[in-house]
Amino acid sequence: MKAISPLDGRYREKVKPLADFFSEAALHRYRVRVEIEYFIKLKKILGFPLENRDVLFLRAIFEDFSEADALSIREIERTTNHDLKAVEYFLKERIGTFDSLRSSIELVHLGLTSEDTNNLAYGCLLTDALHEVLLPKLAELLKALCTLAENSKGVAMLGRTHGQSASPTTLGKEIGVFIMRLAGQLSGLNSLRFAGKLTGATGTMGAQLIAYPSIDWLAFSKDFVEGLELEAVMVTTQIEPHDRLAEFCDRLRHVNNILLDLDQDLWRYISDGYFLQKVVEGEIGSSAMPHKVNPIDFENSEGNLGLSNSLLVFFSEKLTKSRLQRDLSDSTVQRNLGVAFGYSLLAYESTLKGLSRLLLDEKRIGADLEGRPEVLAEAYQTVLRAEGRALPYEKIKQLTRGKKITLEGWRAFLEEQVLEPSLKQRLLELTPASYVGYAPRLAELAVDNGREIIAKLEEKR
Repeated sequence: MKAISPLDGRYREKVKPLADFFSEAALHRYRVRVEIEYFIKLKKILGFPLENRDVLFLRAIFEDFSEADALSIREIERTTNHDLKAVEYFLKERIGTFDSLRSSIELVHLGLTSEDTNNLAYGCLLTDALHEVLLPKLAELLKALCTLAENSKGVAMLGRTHGQSASPTTLGKEIGVFIMRLAGQLSGLNSLRFAGKLTGATGTMGAQLIAYPSIDWLAFSKDFVEGLELEAVMVTTQIEPHDRLAEFCDRLRHVNNILLDLDQDLWRYISDGYFLQKVVEGEIGSSAMPHKVNPIDFENSEGNLGLSNSLLVFFSEKLTKSRLQRDLSDSTVQRNLGVAFGYSLLAYESTLKGLSRLLLDEKRIGADLEGRPEVLAEAYQTVLRAEGRALPYEKIKQLTRGKKITLEGWRAFLEEQVLEPSLKQRLLELTPASYVGYAPRLAELAVDNGREIIAKLEEKR
């Protein structure tokens, strides 16, 4: 109740999975992982003895990393006033308890600058948070959209362009548009690799080279970073330049914008009565108007997507700039990456909840469509143009623009036209509900594509 951020207060349970990646304890754990793996690799390349039991002991330090360990680091930091140096001292203390490793504890953090450890820790935790939390939730959302599109692929619906009545479509095809857009972006996110660097205080690896000139440290650096499943950046200042992180922020913001578009369209469909919403016993929609069932899930999603996107824009703009070989302004900013993840996750949960409450009102959709016979104007003028008739667009425009026309009116118009009987019959049988082109097939295409991407996401996990 006293949390400053709603992510750690009101919404804590909904974003709880992200604590394993973006809390202070999580950052320390990932730092410990990087330092341990570096220590292991360094001992191997320098020819120090390293038994299998040594490796198991070392890796257990981060595999079993606990809240008590994080608090120990915090206590050390009270003296050092430097969080990464506190991690180093914590590791030396822990490794020093193991007899066969005690003599080599000065290899911990040897030749590294803090940013070598930090950037790799962030690269690893971002990779894990993306693939273990965000992408699975987005796959769940995509799956829900595929089900909705499949179930409504043949539900003819009034199209709206500029907010006005337009040529018919189907609800499933319109949901399919979002499936295709989302699937494309998720595929890109799934294949994105975060970047990392291990190049020292000013990007030269001078410390390692002066200490051990016979070793190819450039090859060592590249191999180590890629061993963490990151893309190695070799030419750097003290910091990894954050270009790949900016690319990720922009791509995630694009995903969020697609979902914002979806939220707003579904909100409008609910407003038009195309969807009803399941009533939850005991729930209240308005403190003054008892009848209301508000589309609050889509509205909450919209607000949280906006919050996340504001941060993602800032990250993309800020983190790609650093004075000369290093300034520290990126450090405090990166600590807020989890906030953007949190608001995104919160939004995805809200959209999913909103989708689960939708009840399609086909009768209302059909009545709205059948009450707009003027939307057949496109079909009529196109057929007449294909038949080579003079000024068909202009004649149809005069007949329909800003006016009401009925199916009887269309039939009367047809009686005046000299057309091949089968063609005239085709137009006579045409109704707004049947004028949907390939919409059902396009919905199926989108669903197939969406499910293909879902399978790839699940396979990657």
